[in-house]
Amino acid sequence: MKRKITIRILLAILFALSSLFSFACQKTPEVKNFLMETKEDRDVRMKWWREARFGMFIHWGAYAVPAGTYNGKQVDGIGEWIMDKAKIPIPEYEKFVRQFNPVKFNADEWVQIAADAGMKYIVITSKHHDGFCLWDSKVSDYDIMDAAPFKRDILEELAEACKKKKIKLCFYHSIMDWHHPDAKGENFPTYREQYLKPQIKELIDNYGDLGVLWFDGEWIKEWTEEQGKDLYNYVRSLQNDIIINNRVGKGRQGMQGMNKEVGHAGDFGTPEQKIPDTGIPGVDWESCMTMNDTWGFKSFDSNWKSKETLIRYLIDIASKGGNFLLNVGPTAEGIIPEPSVTRLGAMGKWLEVNGTAIYGTTASPYGKPEWGRFTQKSGNIFAHIFEWPASASITIPDPRLEVTKAYLLADKGKQSLNTEKTESGLRINLPPTAPDPIASVVVIEY
Repeated sequence: MKRKITIRILLAILFALSSLFSFACQKTPEVKNFLMETKEDRDVRMKWWREARFGMFIHWGAYAVPAGTYNGKQVDGIGEWIMDKAKIPIPEYEKFVRQFNPVKFNADEWVQIAADAGMKYIVITSKHHDGFCLWDSKVSDYDIMDAAPFKRDILEELAEACKKKKIKLCFYHSIMDWHHPDAKGENFPTYREQYLKPQIKELIDNYGDLGVLWFDGEWIKEWTEEQGKDLYNYVRSLQNDIIINNRVGKGRQGMQGMNKEVGHAGDFGTPEQKIPDTGIPGVDWESCMTMNDTWGFKSFDSNWKSKETLIRYLIDIASKGGNFLLNVGPTAEGIIPEPSVTRLGAMGKWLEVNGTAIYGTTASPYGKPEWGRFTQKSGNIFAHIFEWPASASITIPDPRLEVTKAYLLADKGKQSLNTEKTESGLRINLPPTAPDPIASVVVIEY
């Protein structure tokens, strides 16, 4: 009897060992290389973003508490860099986190401001370089729920508000981290695998389908292009259709924002505080810009761009095939500054009338005329007139263009404008005065 039991035990052990050996010989499944997708698949994934053209950037965190001032002195530089610029030690900076209690924050109001401005997506700083997180992270206690008195998940509330208004929610996330002890030097791989990636997984898993994951801080010496490609593939493995900027890797050329060459990780270029001179056929890009001189709130920065400038920037960017990501820096209380709200409201009013000449358009077929810009879309050319010509006419530089109708977009009756062919192109005769002093749009149907 004992011999039979012994044989059975031996057979069971042999079977278990063979199973383990077979399992050990299997290759660990590799993350798919999403960088190799077809043009057709990429076009489907990028479609909503290319059509959106206009989004809101939100830089917000504990740096809104000092609001640009430390130890009674105004600190040079942008507000969210105050920890670095003023050389604030971690324990001292943590005091701002413990004071961050934005009791006037209202996600619905913020999203409504974006919607009223005609913006189609929102990109908010889930974590900036200071390491403080605006969501309830299970990977860290340096977040809005554990380290600050507010005790509300800001990203969760924004996700709900965006869903109501059908605005795409997107997250900015810093690769670097001034607070985490392993985020520099030889311990960086530990930070990357045990902190950076798990936090990104939380963001993708817990807040619905995201539009964009917008990385920054890739310039640190610890980060490489190979790590960028790995992170790109990791993020796409968690959400296949997500869009990722080029700061995931090491390809971008400084603030100019476009990649040095093809083959780098990322779906679109990121010019910062700049608009490229021309578009680049086949290359997606997005100009991110502040309304004043800072991203994070500074109480004394009142150098606001005018509504005229911002509307014309939007048109200029669309005329070159790009997107405009325009920043707001809320206060520590959770209020978007009134000068920002006023300017966004003016942009929204202009887009109510002229949005069809921005959304879903592609780059100008004729370059930049001296009086304004062109955009185009499915059988329509849009002439955006900044400076109303003294001759009360403009010329489309295409003698072969067969036009069926031309009219002012602001004219609800679509009354036809007189046109005539000349040697230099199609002349369109205009009314003596502009319907909009900032930018009037003529629709040319062909």
